[in-house]
Amino acid sequence: MTRTLNVGVKRGFPDEKLKKTREPKVGMDERGYYINTVTEGVKVYFEDFYSFLERAEERCLKELKSLNQKRDACDPKREETLAYYWARKIIIEVALKNIYGYYADDSNLGVIMSSWCFGTVILEKVEIYKERLSRGELQEVDLPEYPYLVLRYVDEISKKTLLEIFDLPPEAFSLKWQYAELLKHFANLLSDVHSNLSNILSLVRENVQDSCHSLE
Repeated sequence: MTRTLNVGVKRGFPDEKLKKTREPKVGMDERGYYINTVTEGVKVYFEDFYSFLERAEERCLKELKSLNQKRDACDPKREETLAYYWARKIIIEVALKNIYGYYADDSNLGVIMSSWCFGTVILEKVEIYKERLSRGELQEVDLPEYPYLVLRYVDEISKKTLLEIFDLPPEAFSLKWQYAELLKHFANLLSDVHSNLSNILSLVRENVQDSCHSLE
């Protein structure tokens, strides 16, 4: 039976789909289907990854409910406390949005990763989101009249909040820059490949044009 998240989102790669795949990256042993990830070079089981996201979603939904109750009950004059609640809410919502996206993705095996790696990915996304907020690029986001306090708290508590939500040890984020450098390395490789292909195509076009002119 296909497992789903609370909002009804289905797993992108359920067992039924994995049984039919011919993707060489996907293997199977006594524990189930797995993939050797590109960025980490480790064996990650699909069941482990999806179960991790299911537990994380439960914590996120519970936390959001609690935060909304606390904000409603808080004295409007307590701006520091409210800013903290706002910041934590932003972090949880970014995490939840990505949990849904990664859980449902059925086109890219690259979404399957260890819980530690997923944590670093979301930490990076929270930091990017905060920078966009600070530049005013997300005007549709409803912020209180003291956005500076909110952004400051996002910066201060993002790591701790994500560690709690994902139930990860502090050392989980120690490899953040290692993953980031790996991703940059792959991006540079793809860029080089694209550049080389463009140069080859240009040479081919020039040779074809020269051949055409010589025939004339």
